Amino acid sequence: MLAESLHTRSMRTMHRWPTLLAVGVAVATFADGLPALELLAGLLVLMPLCYLAFGAVRGELRTPGALTLQAAGLLAFGAVALVAVAVDDTVARYVLAAGWLGHAVWDVVHHRSGKVVPRAWAEWCFVVDLLGAAALLVPA
Repeated sequence: MLAESLHTRSMRTMHRWPTLLAVGVAVATFADGLPALELLAGLLVLMPLCYLAFGAVRGELRTPGALTLQAAGLLAFGAVALVAVAVDDTVARYVLAAGWLGHAVWDVVHHRSGKVVPRAWAEWCFVVDLLGAAALLVPA
């Protein structure tokens, strides 16, 4: 009975490997301080580009409206990144935190729909985005 319980718990943990990996990436990225805000703005543009790449490879951008929605996401997150590099660092941190939180919501929507990106990617990205946004909001 104990062995079965340990096996069940182990399987549940393994099922959450994207979350565990994301926590490791976030700790490695943010534990010793905040990376350059320009890098974090660049990552905010890279995130939707990854979604477009996944959607293209998986053939999901052929669905009516899918490419338009993903392109709109790229434009929106790109605009947030541009604003962040145009303002002073204190404001940029809040702008980027809002952008990263917005992308976390984007991840949840994609995870629940199971479209465009694999669910494991959406889960991983959600955790990284959420922890990145939190790191941006921690006072320097």
